[in-house]
Amino acid sequence: MRLAISGTPGSGKTTLSKALGKKLGFKVLNEKDFALKNRFGAFNDQDELEIPLGEFEKKANAYLEKNDNVILEGHTLCEMKLNVDKFIIITIDPDKLQLRLELRKYSEEKIMDNIFCEGIEYCKKHAKRNYESKLIIVESKEQEQMLSYLLTKLE
Repeated sequence: MRLAISGTPGSGKTTLSKALGKKLGFKVLNEKDFALKNRFGAFNDQDELEIPLGEFEKKANAYLEKNDNVILEGHTLCEMKLNVDKFIIITIDPDKLQLRLELRKYSEEKIMDNIFCEGIEYCKKHAKRNYESKLIIVESKEQEQMLSYLLTKLE
Protein backbone atom coordinates (compact mmCIF):
# COMPACT_ATOMS: atom_id res chain seq x y z
CA MET A 1 0.00 0.00 0.00
CA ARG A 2 1.14 3.51 -0.83
CA LEU A 3 -0.17 6.42 1.23
CA ALA A 4 0.23 10.19 1.12
CA ILE A 5 -0.56 12.59 3.95
CA SER A 6 -1.01 16.31 3.41
CA GLY A 7 -2.41 19.37 5.15
CA THR A 8 -1.46 22.85 6.23
CA PRO A 9 1.91 23.25 7.98
CA GLY A 10 1.33 22.62 11.69
CA SER A 11 -1.66 20.29 11.21
CA GLY A 12 0.20 17.18 12.41
CA LYS A 13 1.30 15.52 9.16
CA THR A 14 4.76 14.51 10.28
CA THR A 15 3.66 13.28 13.70
CA LEU A 16 0.82 11.23 12.26
CA SER A 17 2.96 9.88 9.41
CA LYS A 18 5.64 8.65 11.79
CA ALA A 19 3.09 7.01 14.11
CA LEU A 20 1.21 5.39 11.22
CA GLY A 21 4.45 4.26 9.62
CA LYS A 22 5.57 2.66 12.86
CA LYS A 23 2.22 0.94 13.38
CA LEU A 24 2.06 -0.41 9.80
CA GLY A 25 5.79 -1.02 9.34
CA PHE A 26 5.90 1.42 6.40
CA LYS A 27 8.75 3.66 5.33
CA VAL A 28 7.95 7.38 5.84
CA LEU A 29 9.29 10.00 3.45
CA ASN A 30 8.99 13.75 3.96
CA GLU A 31 8.62 15.81 0.76
CA LYS A 32 11.52 18.11 1.65
CA ASP A 33 13.85 15.20 2.44
CA PHE A 34 12.78 13.45 -0.78
CA ALA A 35 13.54 16.56 -2.84
CA LEU A 36 16.94 17.09 -1.21
CA LYS A 37 17.89 13.43 -1.60
CA ASN A 38 16.95 13.58 -5.29
CA ARG A 39 18.71 16.92 -5.76
CA PHE A 40 15.95 19.20 -6.89
CA GLY A 41 14.44 22.37 -5.48
CA ALA A 42 16.16 25.54 -4.32
CA PHE A 43 16.25 27.54 -1.10
CA ASN A 44 14.69 31.00 -1.24
CA ASP A 45 15.58 34.19 0.70
CA GLN A 46 13.72 32.90 3.78
CA ASP A 47 15.76 29.66 3.69
CA GLU A 48 12.69 27.65 2.68
CA LEU A 49 13.02 24.92 0.09
CA GLU A 50 10.95 25.69 -3.00
CA ILE A 51 10.08 22.45 -4.77
CA PRO A 52 9.14 22.38 -8.47
CA LEU A 53 5.85 20.47 -8.29
CA GLY A 54 6.02 18.91 -11.76
CA GLU A 55 9.49 17.49 -11.18
CA PHE A 56 8.53 16.31 -7.70
CA GLU A 57 5.41 14.58 -9.01
CA LYS A 58 7.36 12.79 -11.73
CA LYS A 59 10.14 11.58 -9.41
CA ALA A 60 7.77 10.67 -6.59
CA ASN A 61 5.59 8.61 -8.94
CA ALA A 62 8.68 6.83 -10.28
CA TYR A 63 9.66 6.02 -6.70
CA LEU A 64 6.14 4.90 -5.76
CA GLU A 65 5.99 2.64 -8.82
CA LYS A 66 9.00 0.71 -7.53
CA ASN A 67 8.23 0.77 -3.80
CA ASP A 68 5.38 -0.46 -1.64
CA ASN A 69 4.50 0.07 2.02
CA VAL A 70 5.44 3.72 1.97
CA ILE A 71 3.96 6.93 3.35
CA LEU A 72 4.86 10.20 1.64
CA GLU A 73 4.04 13.30 3.65
CA GLY A 74 4.13 17.02 2.97
CA HIS A 75 1.98 20.09 2.57
CA THR A 76 2.32 20.46 -1.22
CA LEU A 77 1.30 16.89 -2.07
CA CYS A 78 -2.35 17.90 -2.41
CA GLU A 79 -1.40 19.89 -5.51
CA MET A 80 0.00 16.85 -7.32
CA LYS A 81 -1.40 13.65 -8.74
CA LEU A 82 0.52 10.88 -7.02
CA ASN A 83 0.00 7.18 -7.66
CA VAL A 84 -1.12 6.30 -4.14
CA ASP A 85 -3.77 3.95 -2.83
CA LYS A 86 -5.07 6.43 -0.25
CA PHE A 87 -4.57 10.16 0.19
CA ILE A 88 -5.07 11.57 3.69
CA ILE A 89 -5.78 15.22 4.43
CA ILE A 90 -5.50 16.52 7.97
CA THR A 91 -7.70 19.51 8.75
CA ILE A 92 -7.27 21.71 11.81
CA ASP A 93 -9.16 24.48 13.55
CA PRO A 94 -7.49 27.79 12.53
CA ASP A 95 -7.19 28.96 16.17
CA LYS A 96 -5.41 25.74 17.13
CA LEU A 97 -3.19 26.10 14.06
CA GLN A 98 -2.25 29.65 15.05
CA LEU A 99 -1.13 28.49 18.50
CA ARG A 100 0.97 25.66 17.07
CA LEU A 101 2.68 27.95 14.56
CA GLU A 102 3.35 30.61 17.21
CA LEU A 103 5.01 27.94 19.37
CA ARG A 104 7.20 27.05 16.36
CA LYS A 105 8.20 30.73 16.09
CA TYR A 106 6.73 31.19 12.60
CA SER A 107 6.66 34.80 11.40
CA GLU A 108 3.36 36.63 11.68
CA GLU A 109 3.10 36.67 7.88
CA LYS A 110 3.58 32.87 7.61
CA ILE A 111 1.06 32.29 10.39
CA MET A 112 -1.55 34.41 8.62
CA ASP A 113 -0.82 32.74 5.26
CA ASN A 114 -1.31 29.29 6.74
CA ILE A 115 -4.43 30.25 8.72
CA PHE A 116 -5.89 31.70 5.51
CA CYS A 117 -5.10 28.50 3.59
CA GLU A 118 -6.73 26.36 6.27
CA GLY A 119 -9.73 28.71 6.41
CA ILE A 120 -10.41 28.37 2.68
CA GLU A 121 -9.67 24.62 2.82
CA TYR A 122 -6.92 24.94 0.22
CA CYS A 123 -5.40 21.47 0.70
CA LYS A 124 -8.78 19.79 1.07
CA LYS A 125 -10.12 21.33 -2.16
CA HIS A 126 -7.06 20.33 -4.18
CA ALA A 127 -7.08 16.83 -2.73
CA LYS A 128 -10.76 16.37 -3.60
CA ARG A 129 -9.96 17.31 -7.21
CA ASN A 130 -6.86 15.14 -7.48
CA TYR A 131 -7.75 12.08 -5.41
CA GLU A 132 -11.57 11.74 -5.36
CA SER A 133 -12.37 8.20 -4.16
CA LYS A 134 -8.92 7.71 -2.60
CA LEU A 135 -9.39 10.60 -0.18
CA ILE A 136 -9.63 10.25 3.60
CA ILE A 137 -10.19 13.45 5.60
CA VAL A 138 -9.23 13.43 9.26
CA GLU A 139 -9.53 16.25 11.77
CA SER A 140 -6.40 17.03 13.78
CA LYS A 141 -6.92 15.58 17.25
CA GLU A 142 -4.87 13.58 19.67
CA GLN A 143 -2.47 11.32 17.80
CA GLU A 144 -4.01 8.08 19.08
CA GLN A 145 -7.51 9.16 18.00
CA MET A 146 -6.33 10.00 14.49
CA LEU A 147 -4.33 6.78 14.29
CA SER A 148 -7.29 4.61 15.35
CA TYR A 149 -9.59 6.33 12.89
CA LEU A 150 -7.16 5.91 10.00
CA LEU A 151 -6.49 2.26 10.74
CA THR A 152 -10.22 1.52 10.39
CA LYS A 153 -10.34 3.44 7.09
CA LEU A 154 -7.32 1.60 5.67
CA GLU A 155 -8.66 -1.90 6.34
